[in-house]
Amino acid sequence: MSDAGVNKSAILLMTLGESEAAQVLKYLEPREVQKISTAMVALKNLSRDQIVSVFDEFHHLAAEKTTIGMDSSDYIRSMLNKALGDDKAAGLIDRIMHGGDTSGIESLKWMDPSAIAELIANEHPQIIATILAHLEPDLSADILGFFSERTRNDVLLRIATLDGVQPTALRELNDVLTKLLTGNAIAKKSIKGGARTAAEILNFMGSAQEGGIIESVRGYDPDLAQKIIDEMFVFDNIMDIDDRGIQLILREIQSESLIVALKGANEELREKIFKNMSQRAAEMMREDLEAKGPVRLSEVESEQKEILKVVRRLAEEGQIALGGKGDESYV
Repeated sequence: MSDAGVNKSAILLMTLGESEAAQVLKYLEPREVQKISTAMVALKNLSRDQIVSVFDEFHHLAAEKTTIGMDSSDYIRSMLNKALGDDKAAGLIDRIMHGGDTSGIESLKWMDPSAIAELIANEHPQIIATILAHLEPDLSADILGFFSERTRNDVLLRIATLDGVQPTALRELNDVLTKLLTGNAIAKKSIKGGARTAAEILNFMGSAQEGGIIESVRGYDPDLAQKIIDEMFVFDNIMDIDDRGIQLILREIQSESLIVALKGANEELREKIFKNMSQRAAEMMREDLEAKGPVRLSEVESEQKEILKVVRRLAEEGQIALGGKGDESYV
């Protein structure tokens, strides 16, 4: 979700009312809740025009949707307390949680990457690898960013060679984390490692860190390094998606985000994107791209990663196919 999208979501939820906002937030992932809640706190002196603009855009987008399919198994946790304060968040959490509980490894999904890194920094690299294999790839990538290069390389290699975790070992690990985080439930999910999990985490890391880790793995096992590379889906691989898939992706992306992302794309990929727009939209995009001044590489990579999140979500939903990666057509 881009910064603009986060701010718009925050405005929408702040104007909906507490009960309605709670019903929306319970369908979001922990990282999304954290971003939106933080943005809600920062909102000040909104003009009527800003609010009307957000509602108009929401109405337009909602009108294009025919069904909404969501998994309501994940609920709001400590990030609301951090973003809104205990008093303000209490009523919101009560409406969302309905007495539910989250503990152990699952609780980490509600914490800041820096806090998680500090919590597990002194654990054995194999323990760290097991934990990160269970978290979302973008969160794991952020956590790895707080470790030394040596630890990053070691942990990623262990993730790539991780071949599942026995339930007993998982329960023991979860019990340790539960005591640290004052929870009491037992995690029921299994943890899977392997080249694909390692690749998914690397997809969210900066190019410099990514290259260093790949080279470290290559020194240990060249074949494993190649398997990880084969499983990775980077921005340039959007070229392998068919035109219908490109059109579906474009419906989900803000124009400003696409402009910044395309600053770091090759001409062939740009033309494929333009080809799947209306002639007028393509012309406007070309003009905006030419008018856009220099953009920091970190900003380009950030927007490209946000777009890749959309691509992966559409692939997981079966709406698009990611060709040429691994043994399967969908990831």
